[in-house]
Amino acid sequence: MILLNNAEVELQKEYMNKVKELNTKKLKYYILTMGCQLNENDSEKLCGMLEEMNYEKTEDINLADFIIMNTCCVRENAEEKLFGKLGEYKKIKEKNNAIIAIGGCMMQEKHIIEKLNKSYPYVDIIFGTHTLHKLPEDIYKILNKQKKVQDILDIDGEVFEGLPIKRNDDKKASVTIMYGCNNFCTYCIVPYVRGRERSRKPEDILKEIKQLADEGYKEITLLGQNVNSYNGGIVNGKEYNFANLLRDVNDIDGIEIIRFVSPHPKDFKADVIQAIKGCKKVSRILHLPLQSGSTAVLKKMNRKYTKEQFIELAEKIKKEIPEVVFSTDIIVGFPEETEEDFEDTLDVVRKVNFEQIFMFIYSRRVGTPADRMENQIPEEIKHERFDRLKALFEQQIEENNKKYIGTVQTVLIEGKSKNNENTLTARTSTNKVVILDGDESLIGKLVDVKIVSQHVWFLKGRIQK
Repeated sequence: MILLNNAEVELQKEYMNKVKELNTKKLKYYILTMGCQLNENDSEKLCGMLEEMNYEKTEDINLADFIIMNTCCVRENAEEKLFGKLGEYKKIKEKNNAIIAIGGCMMQEKHIIEKLNKSYPYVDIIFGTHTLHKLPEDIYKILNKQKKVQDILDIDGEVFEGLPIKRNDDKKASVTIMYGCNNFCTYCIVPYVRGRERSRKPEDILKEIKQLADEGYKEITLLGQNVNSYNGGIVNGKEYNFANLLRDVNDIDGIEIIRFVSPHPKDFKADVIQAIKGCKKVSRILHLPLQSGSTAVLKKMNRKYTKEQFIELAEKIKKEIPEVVFSTDIIVGFPEETEEDFEDTLDVVRKVNFEQIFMFIYSRRVGTPADRMENQIPEEIKHERFDRLKALFEQQIEENNKKYIGTVQTVLIEGKSKNNENTLTARTSTNKVVILDGDESLIGKLVDVKIVSQHVWFLKGRIQK
């Protein structure tokens, strides 16, 4: 547990007021978020702070007085996207006298900082994952004519409570319960840029969720780099863990759907499985990241389980909670992956029959052990294997969808369909997209829907009277 630095939060609120006094008229900000749901949640905090300082959001970057990028470093093409965008932003900076700020995971990588300082000197503010909360102070310095602010910590950051937040949705909200990761998977840069695991206090998490419930939110997603290793410390003489947290969130009136990402198979202990079983609000799609079906590759990845143990875990969960389905992550083309190794991955996909698969072609990340491994897989082999995995999964989707036809599903109506504004879109507890006819007054409500047909990537439903 990390003790909260309330004095630092109060200091940043003072800077928010100082910046607001300097910004005598409403200014516009544009934010680009790259990466995972944790980054999206961080961006909501950045937006919350900016709006306290008399900035208002714009979707038109050409109108921006302040441009902020919240970066991700999980995929290699994220770097290409960052540096490509900076070329565009330079013109807007010159036209609008805009401030450019870059934060997030990529700013914890030394080679990125060196490149920014050398080739992109017009960037005004650079901040890392541990100094996000100091954005008001950084902006104040720039407005007071400091040439450049570089605010990065290489040590693990603290957990700060009480920062303003601007939610992107008024029905669903994400709540970060912990930061960092202790696993050191050999392909992953996250422990190096997000630091070691730090968990928020249970009372702070539950207070935030109760407030969201009071504001009318129906669905909560609990976020963490390794969410089911959450450690809330000692509460009432006992260790408070992820299973305890799930039960307490399940008891909050008004919250109807609970999801969580991203867990680790090694931390799906018996108490967590029993908590999910007993908590009817917890989504019945569980994310169970496989990464590879080969025991040999899993060992090279430092994943701490074998192919057989993964399959056994999936079967154990299904036995306890028969209605559960699984989603997963799979990396194709990890260094030294043989054709036999890849066939093991396909074998697990066939046996577990995942409802959703997030597939990734292995991407080298500077600073990770996997980047230094010999026998990197040629790109053409990676893509050929990726296509085979995709084809197998698409064969399974239609069969998986058929089991929904004729069933009645309780769904949260999320809004109008993106492809047809005359229809509504919703999601089942197992995260299946449902398209249905209905009045927009239903948006934000839970309704019972009978599934009448399946269309590969979505289901068609009809409201039960």
